[in-house]
Amino acid sequence: MVSSEHEAMHRIFRHNPATFARIFHALGLPFADPQEVEHLSVDLTEIEPIERRADTVLRITTAESQFLLIVESQRKKEPTRPAAWAYYLAFLQAKYGIPVVLVVVCRNWATARWAQGPFALGHEAWPCTVLYPLVLGPHNVPAVTDPAKALADLPLAALSAITHANQPRIGAILKALSTALHVAGDRDEAQIYTELVELGLGRTRGARIWRNLMSIDLSFFRSETSQRLREEGREEGREQGVADSILRILRRRGVTVTAAAEAKIGSCHDQAQLVDWLDRSITVRTIDEMFSD
Repeated sequence: MVSSEHEAMHRIFRHNPATFARIFHALGLPFADPQEVEHLSVDLTEIEPIERRADTVLRITTAESQFLLIVESQRKKEPTRPAAWAYYLAFLQAKYGIPVVLVVVCRNWATARWAQGPFALGHEAWPCTVLYPLVLGPHNVPAVTDPAKALADLPLAALSAITHANQPRIGAILKALSTALHVAGDRDEAQIYTELVELGLGRTRGARIWRNLMSIDLSFFRSETSQRLREEGREEGREQGVADSILRILRRRGVTVTAAAEAKIGSCHDQAQLVDWLDRSITVRTIDEMFSD
């Protein structure tokens, strides 16, 4: 049975297909920038005997050529998956007559190492196919811990959060993403990534951190977590969370924060003022500049 966290691990690519280009560039992989991206049917069944369905299939058009991108999410080792992946590759290449690339998204090191293969398919005396999936996971997806970088690339930051869900740096990654989502200009876009990250984290340690961070300002979030926290009403926690985010951003950017400034921020109960300071904390050069009119 496909779970919601399984869905979230590949839906980032479906929501924003250009995500793959930024990920591939970050990894130094030799794929050209897309000029056009088209969603294709994920149903790969031919005559009905066995239902086969890929997670996400995209047709990428670059300046020089076209290719297909299959995005699969994998949470654990499954011996039956390599044969299914080989079927997807062969079916799509035969149907469309263009090269196919298989990308497998994992969120733990053991699964990522296994998914890289190589997988020899056929008779052990003479394997006819050897499969080398391109794997994205905590071993190669950048850990985005800078709020400014997260704001500049929400899809990459969201994928970073999901693939590092069980890693030691997940707290810093989620704090950066939370800060970016709270100041993002496109609220609808922010809501989508909030939902995807919540689903993708599942029941990991990162999920608990994310629930706490999302208690800061939930006015535009409609996820199960945000609805539950709104009902519980945690005004004091929200204010403290925003204040902590402001101070963390300032210190990470090298802005000197005096004791008086820290006390002023920590004692503020005006939500609008806190959000304004949060916006300013990303760009100001001095603490006086943040408080100026």
